[in-house]
Amino acid sequence: MVSSPDPVTMEIPPKSPDGSQKSPQSKELLTSNTASTLCISSRSESVWTDTSRRKWNIYHKPIIVMSVGAGVFLFGVVITSLTCIQSNNKKFYKMCGPAFLSLGLMLLVCGLVWIPIIRKKQKQRQKSKCLQTLRSFFFNR
Repeated sequence: MVSSPDPVTMEIPPKSPDGSQKSPQSKELLTSNTASTLCISSRSESVWTDTSRRKWNIYHKPIIVMSVGAGVFLFGVVITSLTCIQSNNKKFYKMCGPAFLSLGLMLLVCGLVWIPIIRKKQKQRQKSKCLQTLRSFFFNR
């Protein structure tokens, strides 16, 4: 005789490869959790959240670049001025001094140019948010 399958064992969901049992509800929760994790970990977090950022969080990179550039520029000024004072290793000072001067000046100018670019981007974001709220106000009526 062929035995019929036990109805109690038919109701138990199959185990996953790691040995844990998951119901269909937990699978739905897992996919929704993954979607929210993707939103949180995206680069443009300000699109998903409406929190305003502090000035340091916005301008810290250009400030750091300008500070490093100013330091390297001053180091170049010191090395270049050593060519006038010191008589030994004059060739070394003549080569390295202008290199540090130019590198420091380049970083300083990059940081100075970066700040207006960030301000312009912020104004564009504010305008786009304002337009989106106006669109949603008129089209959702």
